[in-house]
Amino acid sequence: MLNETEDTTIYRVVVNDEEQYSIWPDYREIPLGWREVGKNGLKQDCLDYIKEVWTDMRPLSLRKKMAESSNSSTN
Repeated sequence: MLNETEDTTIYRVVVNDEEQYSIWPDYREIPLGWREVGKNGLKQDCLDYIKEVWTDMRPLSLRKKMAESSNSSTN
């Protein structure tokens, strides 16, 4: 029996240029600056996927800056 409050919405996993992940309802247009990663499904399935693949929460620009600092300090 389906619970009236159960979320049956199909979501898409999306990522932005900073490699930050989110979910977006499949029926809505993806906002500018975000793109699909090819995973869709129920909310929990999408959140589980994100938990598995998004292992470094730092934005891409910060990771690059920190890598550059690390490389310049070792030279």
